[in-house]
Amino acid sequence: MAVDIAHGMNYLHRCKPPIVHRDLKSSNLLVDKNWNVKVGDFGLSRFKHSTYLTTKMGKGTPQWMAPEVIRNESSDEKSDVYSFGVVLWELATQKVHWDTLNTVQIPEDIDPHWASLIESCWHSDPKSRPSFEELLEKLKVLPSCYSFQKPGANTRLTRGDC
Repeated sequence: MAVDIAHGMNYLHRCKPPIVHRDLKSSNLLVDKNWNVKVGDFGLSRFKHSTYLTTKMGKGTPQWMAPEVIRNESSDEKSDVYSFGVVLWELATQKVHWDTLNTVQIPEDIDPHWASLIESCWHSDPKSRPSFEELLEKLKVLPSCYSFQKPGANTRLTRGDC
């Protein structure tokens, strides 16, 4: 699922001009009967005609928004990367982000590779966050090592033989 999302976002960010989604969240990800994921809902998306986007609209879903977007500062594709980190956290923990209204923490039983990937997406400096192209490279090695149990049971990210 993470790879599908990263492919979709990488496609958007590589368009000329790049398209910044601005509302990437789990409820905007469409899953078909074969568990393929497509990125949807482009209502807040914008073409990036300059280095940064600015908005005073205040629209979006705060739980998935990058700090710079919440503060109404300039933003770019790296804001989508932050949101992707939130989605990765949801996939890894099978919990609703900010459900308890406390600081989000990565549980200790989550594999360090996944934790590191999530933390890189949440870097406080947007320029230090990876691109979706870089994320795809990192994700390439993880699908053969990690899988989710089928929905319905206690789903949890499990490590296979790597």
